Amino acid sequence: MKEQGASAEAREILVRGLAALGLEPTEAQVGSFMTYLGELKRWSRAYSLTSLKSDMEIVVGHFLDSCLYLKGLDTSVTSVADVGSGAGLPGLPLKIMRPELNITLIEPTRKKAAFLRYVAGKLAFGGLRVMECTLQEAEGEVLVDVAVTRALWSVEEFVRRADSIVKPGGQMVMSKGPKLQEELKAAKGKLPEYRIIEAALPFGDSALRQIVVISKP
Repeated sequence: MKEQGASAEAREILVRGLAALGLEPTEAQVGSFMTYLGELKRWSRAYSLTSLKSDMEIVVGHFLDSCLYLKGLDTSVTSVADVGSGAGLPGLPLKIMRPELNITLIEPTRKKAAFLRYVAGKLAFGGLRVMECTLQEAEGEVLVDVAVTRALWSVEEFVRRADSIVKPGGQMVMSKGPKLQEELKAAKGKLPEYRIIEAALPFGDSALRQIVVISKP
């Protein structure tokens, strides 16, 4: 069955882009991405979930960009919280590519949380929870190996805010652009151990993405 709203170009770009990242998706995973694409476009007409319009923009700017986070997730990771998930990014692409992960999507906005619940049901994933609340409200309800966010806060602020939902020995992972060094300089002496993974976005702009992996003691 043809996925809703998906184009042959989107499918091709997705498969080629994932291959460039060293990933080999199954047909089922590609189908999940295409279903997600169709629903994201459909819901965005009313709910403005993304400013990206074309299939290629969404596949590259959202799906492939989110999959860069996989470079920061060890194979031992079993649970992830996507903080400020919005339209499900990066949480849903991570779930599609690593279906064994238990993922919690934390999103306080009612319309966005409604979209996440709908897509979660549409994709019929187990181990996927949507929480319509703020990060502060999730404290005590969520405890994961890794917390991720998509450029929602500075590195220092994310570490401070997400610390309570990450297990001891866990990690916080985020993607940053050219201003990362400024943030790290401002946070000097205030961050636990961290490492930076540079990654190029397939078909994207020339700037490297910098995946920051912060280790919680």
